[in-house]
Amino acid sequence: MSDAIVHGTVAEGYEPVREVFAATLAEERAGHAAQLAAYVHGRRVVDLWGGPEIDGDSLTGVFSCTKGAAHLVVTLLVQDGTLDLDREVRHYWPEFAAAGKEHVTLRQLVSHQAGLVGADGGFTPEELRDDRAIAERLAAQRPYWRPGAAFGYHAFVVGALTGEVVRRVTGLTLREVYETRIRAPYGIDFFMGLPEEHEGRWLCTQPMDPTPDQKRQQAAAGHGPDSLPGIAFNRNYAKAPTVLEELPNTREFRAAGTASIGGVASARGLARLYAAAVSGVEGREALLTPDTAERAAEIQAAGRDLVDCEYKAYGLGFVVVSERYPFLGARSFGHSGAAGSLAFADPGAGLAFGYNRRRFAFPGGAAPETAALAKAVRECAVG
Repeated sequence: MSDAIVHGTVAEGYEPVREVFAATLAEERAGHAAQLAAYVHGRRVVDLWGGPEIDGDSLTGVFSCTKGAAHLVVTLLVQDGTLDLDREVRHYWPEFAAAGKEHVTLRQLVSHQAGLVGADGGFTPEELRDDRAIAERLAAQRPYWRPGAAFGYHAFVVGALTGEVVRRVTGLTLREVYETRIRAPYGIDFFMGLPEEHEGRWLCTQPMDPTPDQKRQQAAAGHGPDSLPGIAFNRNYAKAPTVLEELPNTREFRAAGTASIGGVASARGLARLYAAAVSGVEGREALLTPDTAERAAEIQAAGRDLVDCEYKAYGLGFVVVSERYPFLGARSFGHSGAAGSLAFADPGAGLAFGYNRRRFAFPGGAAPETAALAKAVRECAVG
């Protein structure tokens, strides 16, 4: 592929980002499509896309990038004084105090320390589309480890758990708070529950296209359905759908907008979410004060994640992305998504970054090319 297939614009001084984006497109196999956007101090400086069918307005499922939007809602409510991170969850949600969870705090819940990565027997497809149903199941579930003793990625459920706390306190769903306080007023192209009128912009998520060697790696790394990874990714349900079969590629799931993995966005929307959080956009002030932004990135749990078996550092639900991308500032926070999307804020540089790709990257999670893209954007931002 050549630079001619890269569309969009970059601000003066950000031309190297276009070159790196073109190089990542050229390295991919045929059919790859992606978007890249970035804001610096509230001004969009990168708006690029390339590949078949995609344009700057295209929307795809962004999977766990949705958690970043959900955690921003919780962080705002903490900033308001509506939620107290060190209160036991039972204070807000009495039914939660069952099966050894009586002393779980909101801080532990949001930072993946509660041990509630899934449910015995797994969730039905209908339950996976319904955060209230997930929360009801997990209120009665015994944790898979002693809360606070370890942490593990609550992949499909953390938004349902914190969302139930939000609903009990505000009387609104997490999705409703997100829509009224964040998405609509800041014009963010990132939906929890895709409205019907935007369906024409939707591009289906494409399955991974692994090489033969990558297929062998996948087979060797497989975990059993009753392992912690199996439970967290719902493989313990006897007829478990794959992420692609049941999730964003069905209208029912896109419309439901679950707070852990149900978001639909463009790269513009991913970047604008974090720009709104730490810098503000188009004359609107930042959602978070500088002190709250620092708290969002303050490490709550670090070490080996029991679910994805990788080194992780979690802030207030957000991933402290400087642990993965050391060229970023230490207080950088964000979240990646299963197909390879990534969004984050680096408050010290005034940077908000969003990357989105249509085809699942190998091996899943933040795509390999995101490091080069993020590095190029930050180097241009800080000079």
